[in-house]
Amino acid sequence: MFDTPPPPDLSTKAGRKAWRREMRMVAVRPRRWGLWLLTLGFLLLMAPAAFGLHSLWGWSPTFIGSLLMLGALPLLVAGARLRRRYRQGRMGRPKEDGS
Repeated sequence: MFDTPPPPDLSTKAGRKAWRREMRMVAVRPRRWGLWLLTLGFLLLMAPAAFGLHSLWGWSPTFIGSLLMLGALPLLVAGARLRRRYRQGRMGRPKEDGS
């Protein structure tokens, strides 16, 4: 149905550079959101007093930071899985069905 592009040429420097650039464009949004949430959660968890925060909407900044870091985990895992699935499909390897 769909014509898949041929596997990338990794034998040349230009081919490897193009492959790295192509892989950077896969699953950008989940990875970016996950890293933002992880960073914000880490800052709230480690140094709330440095920002003058002692309560956010009645919640502890440490608790909110932990929730943000916990929320970042599925996004980062999804980004890694999407990149792996893309790489396997692009290289022509059979996909794992997970069962």
